[in-house]
Amino acid sequence: MKRNPLDLVRDNIRSLVPYSSARDEFSGTASIYMDANENPYNEPLNRYPDPQQTALKSKLSAIRNFPVSQIFLGNGSDEAIDILIRIFCEPRQDNAMMIEPSYGMYAVCAHINNVEIRKVMLNPDFTLDPDRVLSAADEHTKILFLCSPNNPTSNLLEKKSVTKIIERINAIVVIDEAYIDFSHSPGFSEYINDYSNLVVLQTFSKSWALAGIRLGMAIAGYHIISYMNRVKYPYNINRLTINKALEELEHSELRSEWIQEIIQERERVTKELGSFPFVRKIYPSDANFLLVKVKNPRALYNYLLENGIIIRDRSQTPLCEGCVRITIGTRKENNCLIEALEKMKL
Repeated sequence: MKRNPLDLVRDNIRSLVPYSSARDEFSGTASIYMDANENPYNEPLNRYPDPQQTALKSKLSAIRNFPVSQIFLGNGSDEAIDILIRIFCEPRQDNAMMIEPSYGMYAVCAHINNVEIRKVMLNPDFTLDPDRVLSAADEHTKILFLCSPNNPTSNLLEKKSVTKIIERINAIVVIDEAYIDFSHSPGFSEYINDYSNLVVLQTFSKSWALAGIRLGMAIAGYHIISYMNRVKYPYNINRLTINKALEELEHSELRSEWIQEIIQERERVTKELGSFPFVRKIYPSDANFLLVKVKNPRALYNYLLENGIIIRDRSQTPLCEGCVRITIGTRKENNCLIEALEKMKL
């Protein structure tokens, strides 16, 4: 029998009385603020930001059709990853799981919190084996991280396989959808209310082109989000980030144009790269990057670096031997890459 996800919460977190900031004690606005020991000069940056990010969450709620109570905002998705481990995993006792290869911060956050990380290898074609994942879990497994589309393999994980895991595993399943907008899938956020153990992570760094403001989002059932809000630092999202995000949310049509241009460029760059003799394989991509197997990945990396172009050498990553990862840029940037490769002798 599956456990209630709330039974997975650590005892000390369940009994935690969260810090109450001065700005948690009232709602609305005032003409004079004398509650938070702020400097009265240099408005508006002298004031602490809204600890609950009410205006931004309300805007996102209207766009995404989720209630504010089911939305958590963090300093990038990394904050949400760390908080979820702290909520559910007892150090030196519980374990978290992830697929391999995948985004490295899942393991880093687990290690920082002194939590065992178990890695389950993908199939050689980067597909997910749900039975292998389920077999690796035990009574101390509290969280499973699945990145879809996956980084660095660039592929969506099969919906049927992921659903099987969510329905059978006695753990929280966190699906990191940082790249979902570059795929043709709606992702798993629409199933949040169907599965009480599901958390979906999304980010403003990729399709919104806002990596510099460090804003990530978790969508889950009310009780999980409530615990995340208890554990987070009081003012985890700064005023500049909140204001910039609110401003950018008014320009969703521009974001849609960017997404389409990147997808089109992804297809064009895939075709261009396929003509080079040193390219051995280009993996299908559902993200804003390509995983490319080449003859000599380190030589390619060094050559492009000398020409002012930086890519990522992933040749030491399991199942990605001989591979580099290339982010799709603007058409001009992609042309510069292709032109540089045409002059290379490898």
